[in-house]
Amino acid sequence: MQNDFHNIIKTQQAYTIHETNFKIGKKYQGKVRDVYDLNDQLLIITTDRISAFDRVLTTVPFKGAILNKLSLFWFNQTQSIIPNHVIQTVGENGLLVKKCKILPIEVIIRGYLTGSGWREYQKTGQVSGINLPEGLKKNCKFDTPILTPSTKATEGHDEPISYEEIINQKLVEKSIMEKVKDAAFKLFAYGQEYVAGQNLILVDTKYEFGLLEDGTLILADEIHTSDSSRYWFADSYQENFQAGTDPKSLDKEYLRQYLLSKNFHGDGECPPIPFEIIEGVVQRYLDAYQLITGTSFELNNFDADYLLKQEVGKLNF
Repeated sequence: MQNDFHNIIKTQQAYTIHETNFKIGKKYQGKVRDVYDLNDQLLIITTDRISAFDRVLTTVPFKGAILNKLSLFWFNQTQSIIPNHVIQTVGENGLLVKKCKILPIEVIIRGYLTGSGWREYQKTGQVSGINLPEGLKKNCKFDTPILTPSTKATEGHDEPISYEEIINQKLVEKSIMEKVKDAAFKLFAYGQEYVAGQNLILVDTKYEFGLLEDGTLILADEIHTSDSSRYWFADSYQENFQAGTDPKSLDKEYLRQYLLSKNFHGDGECPPIPFEIIEGVVQRYLDAYQLITGTSFELNNFDADYLLKQEVGKLNF
């Protein structure tokens, strides 16, 4: 079985989606997604690109399709908390969505002191302007989750920004930020409760929100995926926390740790990423999808780029 998995991933490397170039509207390219402006709608393609430390590094087989399906699962699960931008799926990697004005911040909710939050705390004693008690240990659980937004950099790295700074700098109106804050905490609480039944901890996550023309606040981009969220296995947390080690995870922290071991923090030339690391990333994304949704994801080799072109060609604009 492991040999089959290895061979499928090896073969699929030749068919990953690195970039799309459809002649259907103005294109915006993010780190992972290609977005096409179709007037009152957008076509969002989740490619197989993978990023870390705000740098696009390589492509990972099946990653785009897994993320697209997992995000759609969560969008469907959370519609009663806040409406979202989804209209319909387009093949394995695409979503047709409502066009909205995306708020110029990333809304990050943290339930534990880890990752970039831990690194910031070590330097400043704060996370996004929030003063934290001295002497906290890495991976400790907060009494209550905290909101730690960041800027959305067009170049370079996103930077932490406080809730108060967002309002004072008039990046987002206070009345809208209050709705954003309320929705983000509700989404996070729902996500944590849901995955607890699968022996998982939703550690932290990133949300993006937008406004429709009528002023309605909606959830956009992605939700609770392995790209935007950190997941730990619950049964590994306490023992590892006491030992000062990281719990077993189901996200791209695995890739980040490999890069950090090569002294890569996002600047300079990226080190080569061996196939066994790529394979490990695929396994974690696959496990996350199957554990969270309770459904299997069939790994079959296919020309992802060709099939996507076929599906986009069926759309009427």
